[in-house]
Amino acid sequence: MENSIFLGGGGEDYATKQFLNLKYANRHGLVAGATGTGKTVTLQIMAEGFSNSGVPVFMADVKGDLSGLAAAGSTDFKLHDAFTSRAQKIGFTDYSYEDFPVTFWDLFGDQGHPIRTTISEMGPLLIARLLELSEAQEGILNIAFRLADEEGLPLLDLKDLQALLVWLGESRKDLSLRYGNISVQSIGAIQRRLMVLENQGAAGFFGEPALALSDLMRTDENGRGQVNILAADKLMASPRLYATFLLWLLSELFEELPEVGDPDKPKLVFFFDEAHLLFEDAPKALVDKVEQVARLIRSKGVGVYFITQSPADVPEDILGQLGNRIQHALRAFTARDRKNLRMAAETYRDNPRFSTEEAIREVGVGEAVTSTLLKKGVPGIVERTLIRPPSSQLGPITKSKRKEIINSSDLNEKYKAKVDRKSAFEILKIRAEEAAKEAERLEAEEEEMSVAAREYSSARRYSGSRVGRSSSRTSTRRASRSSQKSFGEQMTKMVVKELTGTTGRKIVRGILGGLFKGR
Repeated sequence: MENSIFLGGGGEDYATKQFLNLKYANRHGLVAGATGTGKTVTLQIMAEGFSNSGVPVFMADVKGDLSGLAAAGSTDFKLHDAFTSRAQKIGFTDYSYEDFPVTFWDLFGDQGHPIRTTISEMGPLLIARLLELSEAQEGILNIAFRLADEEGLPLLDLKDLQALLVWLGESRKDLSLRYGNISVQSIGAIQRRLMVLENQGAAGFFGEPALALSDLMRTDENGRGQVNILAADKLMASPRLYATFLLWLLSELFEELPEVGDPDKPKLVFFFDEAHLLFEDAPKALVDKVEQVARLIRSKGVGVYFITQSPADVPEDILGQLGNRIQHALRAFTARDRKNLRMAAETYRDNPRFSTEEAIREVGVGEAVTSTLLKKGVPGIVERTLIRPPSSQLGPITKSKRKEIINSSDLNEKYKAKVDRKSAFEILKIRAEEAAKEAERLEAEEEEMSVAAREYSSARRYSGSRVGRSSSRTSTRRASRSSQKSFGEQMTKMVVKELTGTTGRKIVRGILGGLFKGR
């Protein structure tokens, strides 16, 4: 079948080839199944198929096994005979071993190119979810972002946000008249959350150079799509950071990519592994926005595939949009398990040859119940499918091989070094230093004033005319006003400069910003 990805063999004796039609691959999908049923291998062969079709892929490698995509399988591998036998059984006549173009990424910068974004690009909504803030604390965070916007303070990294919160606390009395109550306790709680996030190693994630989405959507010299693999084994120790990052990336794709209508194949396929982390304890407003993005992002040519143990982990409104499904075995030991199994079976188009519910419970390792979209986007009849063997290496590559691939990449120099340009932290530091110098100058002038002038200034004495240096206070006030005017002009120039740059654009945009602006 042209313009499609071969998944495996279904039907009687697994002789009927099962395909994923690339034209409908951007209508999203689901890969589900209990631990140890073969989901990882399914992800691997799907990534191979998309890459060979010229479609870039982004996927998180939770266990480290997906790094094997960078190396070809081997005839010396212990499962070589089993793989070749399966290939013959399902009619995979051109089965061979090959490696694929892989780019490794890592939020911590240890096992791949560092991925960074700025605080302003992530936005207050996702920052609040990342820090698990209360409603009152989230309100203060929104005030901080608003002030950063108005004052022209670029928020690039964690120290920028920390400095802004300190300034917000010091100015809270004046600002509370405009924005409402700003409590020191709430600011302190946000600061403590930021410290925890920093201790988890997330400080390196915020900063520049920020990730360019175009670097995720490349092809190699042979026209094969780049397979972008995010090292997520360490990241999973901070599940909230993991889910928030992937959600941010999804929103960036939605906001920045142009409309492409109904393409012949996706521009990018996004695999969201451990999808249940996205929806756990998520407020309804956030889930509604994810559902909206899932519905609209396919017009940008992006296919999103949720990977989880049970379809019940995905909200019903989002599950209904996942047209391409590969369901590995589900365990049903409890009443709740049986209910979830029955609900999963009811989402498929029935096959008269077997019971879908029984098939989902009985399929073996490497076998799945599949249903993909056919012509005009109609769901295909469910089939028991024997998943094809991978062409790349099954299991992780060596550390030295990974390091070699990272160092030889043309992206290495671009993202290796972190850039720390002038931003909110530096600007507020300069402000504080200038304010301290001005206070010292006024204090020195006060000391120089005569006793009579000081008494006059403090209103303890009035003789009808000012004695001594009677114009010093007026001069001071004029100088202060002139200094403020000069500072205001500098700030205006800075705001204009930042808003014309890449990090100054719509500071409060962030996650799903386009939708919140009524896009």
